[in-house]
Amino acid sequence: MSRTRLPRARTFLSGRAVTRRRTPRRAGAVAVAVHMATVAILVAVPSAAFADPGTPVYLAANSLPQVIANIQAWIMGILGAVATLFLVLAGVYYATAGGDPAQVDKAKAALKNALVGYGLAVLAPVLLQIVRGIVGG
Repeated sequence: MSRTRLPRARTFLSGRAVTRRRTPRRAGAVAVAVHMATVAILVAVPSAAFADPGTPVYLAANSLPQVIANIQAWIMGILGAVATLFLVLAGVYYATAGGDPAQVDKAKAALKNALVGYGLAVLAPVLLQIVRGIVGG
């Protein structure tokens, strides 16, 4: 029966390389230990998930006006972030244009998109006030 050669692992101790052979037995023992630890964690942790809270749990705890206010904050933040991204892109396009009219037009278009994004972010409270009026919140 021929014995296969296993790759050598190198460790460095005090500046010189020391080689040692990896054994399949050690690798198997590590794999079994990791598996046992994973099973122990999975068995121990979910016990809290089955606890009875004693009272009904409601998923929608906020009122409609609070939900709309949260949506307003998210929309304003996202629009501001996208507008800032377009503003930065417009600056990069303009700085790297080098006199190329097509690149300058691209920069102007990105600047227009940034201004539209900032305008929508400013108008988001007004638009959501209209939605509140329609919904009745």
